[in-house]
Amino acid sequence: MTLPKNKDESVQPDPSAAIEIASAIPKKRQQLLKWNGWGYKDSRFEYTNGMLIFTGDRYPIGGSLSLPYFKDYVEKYLNVNLKEKCPGNPLPGQYPDPVPCPDFLAELAHHGIEYSVSGEDRLVRCHGQSLHDIHTLRSGQFKRIPDVVLYPRGHTQVEQIVRSANEFNVVVIPYGGGTSVSGASTCPENERRPIAVLDTSQMNKLLWIDKANLIACFEAGIIGQDLERELRKMGFTAGHEPDSYEFSSLGGWVATRASGMKKNRYGNIEDIVVKVKMVTTKGVLDKNVTVPRLSCGPDFNHVILGSEGTLGVVTEVVIKIRPLPQLKKYGSLVFPNFGAGIRCLREVAKERLQPSSIRLIDNEQFVFGQALKPQGGFFSNIASSLQKSYITRIKGMQLDKIAIATLVFEGHTDDVKRHEQKIISIAGKHGGFSAGSNNGEKGYILTFVIAYIRDLALEYSVVAESFETSVSWDRCETLCTNVKSRVKKECAKYNINHYLVSCRVTQSYDAGACVYFYFGFNHSGFSDPVHVYETIENHAREEILSSGGSISHHHGVGKIRSRWYPQTVSETGVQLYRATKNELDPKNIFAVGNFLPACSSGSDSVEGHGEPTLKSKL
Repeated sequence: MTLPKNKDESVQPDPSAAIEIASAIPKKRQQLLKWNGWGYKDSRFEYTNGMLIFTGDRYPIGGSLSLPYFKDYVEKYLNVNLKEKCPGNPLPGQYPDPVPCPDFLAELAHHGIEYSVSGEDRLVRCHGQSLHDIHTLRSGQFKRIPDVVLYPRGHTQVEQIVRSANEFNVVVIPYGGGTSVSGASTCPENERRPIAVLDTSQMNKLLWIDKANLIACFEAGIIGQDLERELRKMGFTAGHEPDSYEFSSLGGWVATRASGMKKNRYGNIEDIVVKVKMVTTKGVLDKNVTVPRLSCGPDFNHVILGSEGTLGVVTEVVIKIRPLPQLKKYGSLVFPNFGAGIRCLREVAKERLQPSSIRLIDNEQFVFGQALKPQGGFFSNIASSLQKSYITRIKGMQLDKIAIATLVFEGHTDDVKRHEQKIISIAGKHGGFSAGSNNGEKGYILTFVIAYIRDLALEYSVVAESFETSVSWDRCETLCTNVKSRVKKECAKYNINHYLVSCRVTQSYDAGACVYFYFGFNHSGFSDPVHVYETIENHAREEILSSGGSISHHHGVGKIRSRWYPQTVSETGVQLYRATKNELDPKNIFAVGNFLPACSSGSDSVEGHGEPTLKSKL
């Protein structure tokens, strides 16, 4: 549908034309998704009858195909005994009693706002997907869970919730897809007030679409795959495709300042967003126009982007959309080593030739990916299609050093062909060559399966997690080398002999790139393996900062990275954030506790309990 226009040809939203969308995540999330792990309940790695398999048929790697190489890999590199499984705790039968808030709940009921005080509903929304969160769910109990789950059905109900919460001093934590890996959605342990999780899953409508101006308005709770499905029905795409897009929400993308795998063509979330509507305790922050650019003082979109639920609730987002590309083509490149690949990506970026996606993996990740080949299945012939003999004999490359880049091209057929040839030509200058489209597609799709591996790891005494940064091109290779070296040194201090540390360049810019690190180890013999992991990762982050990297590229700050926030934005930046927080939320209702530890206190004000601790850290 295209919106009606007035005599001035301006867009006029028509709320009655909103499209109800079947959500990928139901209200009872635990019916479809794991309550203590990643993704769908029917999709998981399992070791059964002497074989490793991936269950379900949602992904090409699934079905009854065995994974013999992966079995050998985990046994060799991580010293895993697949006969000794350590299953996590079952879903609890008892839950902490909620902190009473009868007046608040009565007000919600009066306004027809649905809520739940079920212990199970509260538990599955007390966490994100960080290693700490999932390990806690599998092995113990959270010290603090929400007291009530709210299910607003639109902007008006969110306004009422915020007014009532402010009146009755109830904390509100917005909750989208639950995919945060920064601890951003966990409840502050020392919060004494009632905590209400505002689940946006029922706010998932397409409110309107303007095909002439290529913009659309969605409610913030819509999940990425649902948003794309609805746009594709009408011949459009948003193009925002983070690794988590199957489960993460539009509001979550805004709140964390997210980035997607195809940002080269479509932009990061800040490039896609036209305007955002956010409910605060002081009213609604919103622009009254949807024009392509506005010079009207500071851009308040950027106050909302990356605010991580601390300033208000995002309810509606107007985004740019694009017609579906005529052609989508995958590609891949092989380089003699990771450094050569980085230099190629640097030149591609310098020439502004980045395709929709270009990602480079190091040799450790290449070997890991090879291990995920099913026998006789979708990924079965990667090694043969890379032509080992050609790589080693003709190209003179060593298989234990090569690096692989996967490519995604989108556009008109002729343009894609010319684009691909230009990149292959640049790769040749750096010792690289094309490895074909099949490998590129397999590598791209594999991204959506990797997140499931951590659940398997936790069942066999392995803790693992990823962390990311952004860095300038001239420091990119050095940073990767330094961080991997630091992790190895820290593992040696703990006598950790079986571990994996690898990296990949996932997004590239004119001035630098995003780098992902993956780290995991066998924790047999450690009483608190998550603490050990976090200690080593913290050292790795210190190395990242000293090597010129950032505390985050797109995962945000949350609680895990809050210790580095002041040094990143300066003391003046901290005070500017605090001034904004105090203005929009003086009673600290949005007390999720991200960015600054003092904002997670049980006080009635950001300036209250905990202030000396904050000052001492600054």
